[in-house]
Amino acid sequence: MNLNIILIPRQKLIDTFQASPCAMHQTDVMELSVIAKPELLKKIEDSTDNSCYNAPLIFVINTKKDSQFGEMDASVAAENVMVEAADLGLGSVYVMGGVFALNKFPELQRELGMDEGYETTVLVPIGYPADKEQVEDRRNRYKVVIK
Repeated sequence: MNLNIILIPRQKLIDTFQASPCAMHQTDVMELSVIAKPELLKKIEDSTDNSCYNAPLIFVINTKKDSQFGEMDASVAAENVMVEAADLGLGSVYVMGGVFALNKFPELQRELGMDEGYETTVLVPIGYPADKEQVEDRRNRYKVVIK
């Protein structure tokens, strides 16, 4: 058993996900699968070409296929979870490449608890960082106009 699974405060992260805003109060357009079972984590890694960094916990954020705001809602929820994870001393990452791969495995998505009519929009692997990396200076990353 991976002890990191026990040490990660999943409920606090789930509560943070639940507190995320959603467009037009449409609370039926997004769902979350919280994956911590080692056999399911392995299936996700195998299906996504190891895109989740062998994390002991993966938040699989799914949205209705026909949702106008699903991707945006999922991104806001993912960021909320990632900020909370950082506050808890955890590492996380916003994964898109693995999403495209995972959406090719509907049988695995059903096993993960996804409802019919939904697709995976964001994967958020969460765990304890292997090392403390130097944070990239992003102060001038985007154009900012102040008038």
